[in-house]
Amino acid sequence: MALLKKINQILLLLLVLTVCAILYNKVHKVPSSLKNETVDLESPEEMEEEIPVVICAAAGRMGAAIAAISSIYSNTEANVLFYVVGLKNTIPHIRKWIENSKLKEIKFKIVEFNPMVLKGKIRQDASRPELLQPLNFVRFYLPLLIQKHEKVIYLDDDVIVQGDIQELYDTKLAPGHAAAFSDDCDLPSTHEMVRSVGMQNTYMGFLDYRKQVIRDLGISPSTCSFNPGVFVANITEWKHQRITKQLEKWMQRNVEENLYSSALGGGVATSPMLIVFYGKHSTINPMWHIRHLGWSPDTRYSEHFLQEAKLLHWNGRYKPWDYPSVHTDLWENWFIPDPSGKFKLARPES
Repeated sequence: MALLKKINQILLLLLVLTVCAILYNKVHKVPSSLKNETVDLESPEEMEEEIPVVICAAAGRMGAAIAAISSIYSNTEANVLFYVVGLKNTIPHIRKWIENSKLKEIKFKIVEFNPMVLKGKIRQDASRPELLQPLNFVRFYLPLLIQKHEKVIYLDDDVIVQGDIQELYDTKLAPGHAAAFSDDCDLPSTHEMVRSVGMQNTYMGFLDYRKQVIRDLGISPSTCSFNPGVFVANITEWKHQRITKQLEKWMQRNVEENLYSSALGGGVATSPMLIVFYGKHSTINPMWHIRHLGWSPDTRYSEHFLQEAKLLHWNGRYKPWDYPSVHTDLWENWFIPDPSGKFKLARPES
């Protein structure tokens, strides 16, 4: 009897200890998301979502990419990852420029673009040969260059960002839309600029409506166009809709039938995107794409309007690193001189 009583006491003690252990775990429960994981409390940025930004660095205008990157990095606390895309012979230059300047702290990846993917897809046009440069078509091939991201920002190199890039990244894309652009008619403040320099802001300016193939698209020539120099892309949807294949199809058809031309409106990269994304794109806040700064060496926006802008785009012939151009002071604020001395600004005093 004494032995049995002792066993019962031991069992009761074990039961009490078990209950206490269960209650302790409930009170001090560790979230399952932290189990078996190391959290670096000193590097909270590593826990933030990465914002991938794609910018091309082309020979002869590499300083443009540097200024764009500098402006983005200086105006945000977000965890930005820059994808700097170049051709094989220009990559060493841009890498040294970044690593030997104050941009050495940025997170970036250098991506080589193989121009062979464009073989047979570009119709030669002598009116604006700069629009035929291979890097002008990088935007068509984002899923091939950017593998691990669901959402990506693409920016032309002739921009500067004055707002927080997080705002642009947070742009909502409607279901079934692979990209968001800013329509050319969406901001009344720019309409006077468009009229004064004779720019086109409709599909008529980019597609040749004398061609039956274009008329068969059923797109009104007065439909407002958009500028693909700034956009947010959903890479999953892009792949699902085979956007790259669709763009290549229209590039090939242009080679065969001359459906559009850089002599008409905005160049050979814009026209296929206008066709493929017609009626199937979301919109970004128009203040995130104030454009046409490069269309005239004389016509200017008001300083107050430009101060309110989130992003400025010198699309057109008159670039802010060249002369003549307008609003160069706003661009030069973000320019970082080339440590190698190869890239120099064109200024009247020089």
